[in-house]
Amino acid sequence: MRIALDAMGGDDAPSINIDGALTALAQAEQLSVDLVGDKDVLSSLLKEKRLLTGDYPEDRLRIIPAEGFVGMEEKPTVALRKKPNSSIAICWKLMAEKKVQAIVSAGNTGASVAAGLRTRLFLKNVKRPGIAAVLPTLKGHCIIMDVGANPAARSDHLYQYGVMGAIYAREMFGVENPQIGLLNIGSEDGKGTSLVREANQFLLASHLKDQYIGNIEGRGISKGEADVVICEGFVGNVVLKVSEGMADMMFRVLSEEISAVLDTEKTNASDAFKKAASRYEYQ
Repeated sequence: MRIALDAMGGDDAPSINIDGALTALAQAEQLSVDLVGDKDVLSSLLKEKRLLTGDYPEDRLRIIPAEGFVGMEEKPTVALRKKPNSSIAICWKLMAEKKVQAIVSAGNTGASVAAGLRTRLFLKNVKRPGIAAVLPTLKGHCIIMDVGANPAARSDHLYQYGVMGAIYAREMFGVENPQIGLLNIGSEDGKGTSLVREANQFLLASHLKDQYIGNIEGRGISKGEADVVICEGFVGNVVLKVSEGMADMMFRVLSEEISAVLDTEKTNASDAFKKAASRYEYQ
């Protein structure tokens, strides 16, 4: 498999992207990578890592030149018009020409989606792209989709996310019969917006009906109530960012309390957890 990597996209690019590519090449002999971006910058970095020649055959690690990149703060559609040969645009061009089988980018999400839509390279019967994120649960993993690609979804889009999410769960995590839930403000039928109510009926009548467990609330995600949770991109992105923020906060709080315990002989680890929990007790 050959992958086009948007080497200029994301935080700390392109150095960290090159490191990731080299790590992947070392771990997967069947993999080839096209580094897409500023040719001079990428060549210089590879020379610094002493990996420009000799370490990998030329056909496994190539540099594909691009003109500029879409910054994280730029409006995707405007940036793509101004920079038709940016790194993410060239990645999608390679895909459209069937020169690569996949694209990877840590850059501007909107630009990645918009550039892909321009190519019209849609999967059969899939009308809108969706971004899948994997969240940890008490039972393993949960795939939530969409987390930001399509904030104005229709009920058939949510159904398509269910199909794609189930395939992801089965192929990547070995879940033989993935259970699919629809994110809602309540588990009862009739709850939620018109979109969610319509999607619920759509799924109940679809070929996914045996895997579909119905509406689930946000807390059901971390409990592992479903292997796949589907929602429109706006809601999914909020769930993802809140989850990331909560996890970061809890790690920081526990780190502070455990560090304090290590400095005090009269306390133990359980005291640290109790003290951390006491910070957030309802008054």
